[in-house]
Amino acid sequence: MTAMPMQAFRDQLTGLTDINQAAADAAIARDAVLTKPAGALGQLETLAVWLSGWQGQHPPRYAKPQVIIFAGNHGVCDQGVSAFPQEVTAQMVANFKSGGAAINQLALAFGASFTVEALDLDNPTADFTAGPAMTESETAAALSAGWNAVDETSDILVVGEMGIGNTTVAAALSAALFGGGGADWAGPGTGVSSDGVKRKAQVIDAGLKRHKDNLADPLEILRCLGGREIAAMAGAILAARQKHVPVLLDGFVASAAAAVLYKASGRALDHCVAAHVSAEPGHRRLLDALDKEPLLSLGMRLGEGSGAALALAIIKAAVVTHNGMASFADAGVSGEKPA
Repeated sequence: MTAMPMQAFRDQLTGLTDINQAAADAAIARDAVLTKPAGALGQLETLAVWLSGWQGQHPPRYAKPQVIIFAGNHGVCDQGVSAFPQEVTAQMVANFKSGGAAINQLALAFGASFTVEALDLDNPTADFTAGPAMTESETAAALSAGWNAVDETSDILVVGEMGIGNTTVAAALSAALFGGGGADWAGPGTGVSSDGVKRKAQVIDAGLKRHKDNLADPLEILRCLGGREIAAMAGAILAARQKHVPVLLDGFVASAAAAVLYKASGRALDHCVAAHVSAEPGHRRLLDALDKEPLLSLGMRLGEGSGAALALAIIKAAVVTHNGMASFADAGVSGEKPA
């Protein structure tokens, strides 16, 4: 695996690929003649157009969905922000690899390939209340791990995460990127008490104060407050953009990774759809900041890409209806009369 320097990621963010408008227009034209009233399939119609445009082809395809889980550990856990010990991260990675997690079942159900990337679990990031979470080289290595994990032949990508303490990290990133303090963004995560949420808020505020001079640059925010799995998700989402692979965003932590890219370039998430809004309180606020309306709202808060993997069913439905329905002419059905 080749590690890219940080400047290479900055260059990619200033040279983003664009939607293939010809493919999107072809999808719009086909949708207009299918045997249904205009707009009757709602978001399935707009998703088919979105897929065609970002896949760069018409008809859109659902043959090779990809799910990648990134795992990392966080030094800020030393501050008592999680209900679980850090060794659970490695234990869950083993569970992913043996096929026993929720995400394994969802990937299997919707025909997605599945991989898990464990990122230096024996070497947690530094406690961001005491100093930067990562060095520049560590940040670049994590971004590169995400970039290199994306298969450019995939039809659509789901990225997820595992990392004890990472809702604290996601909340800190969100506060640094969009304003507010720890109390505005901290939530229960894996199930900490109300006192635990207050503790998380205090820790976040301490991190924001420690790094107040580095909060103007989104990639520096990622380095100072982020984690390896979060940087890897950001790298994967950016790689998907450049490789013409549309992305389904998962929950709070994955959305925080995406938010780093968004703040670096307002166009960086045009190839992404929010799969769901989780039960973590900060997630809805973060999606609003990203101007993303979620497809699903099911009270999920598991992470590991589970909400986004579930939304693959909707993506598949958009593709099969768009590609498989007859046109009015083919079916011998009279079309809508002009208004």
